[in-house]
Amino acid sequence: MTMSIIHRITGGALYFGTLLVAAWLIAAASSQAAFDWVDWAFGSWIGRLILFGYTWALMHHMLGGLRHLIWDTGAGLEKHTASKIAWATLAGSIVLTLLVWIAGYAARGAF
Repeated sequence: MTMSIIHRITGGALYFGTLLVAAWLIAAASSQAAFDWVDWAFGSWIGRLILFGYTWALMHHMLGGLRHLIWDTGAGLEKHTASKIAWATLAGSIVLTLLVWIAGYAARGAF
């Protein structure tokens, strides 16, 4: 039940995050000043925290969708198995988020 609620919350958070991606793209297409402002906002500690949360929401929602796809085949519906898959979804989303951010910083040469 908890994972179902979190899946819905992350789906809603993705709407907000997608607006941030759209703002970034619009700023990049508008002017250097607009892009510099958005780049500054996303580069601040609060901006990075929001982007980190967006990344986690994206990974968690994606893995939750895969969990539902598995259930649609009729597999993993037993309570014990469903709990294992739920914990795997949570752990996987955390690991994938960290890997995405590590890869992003590595690509920028921050390491």
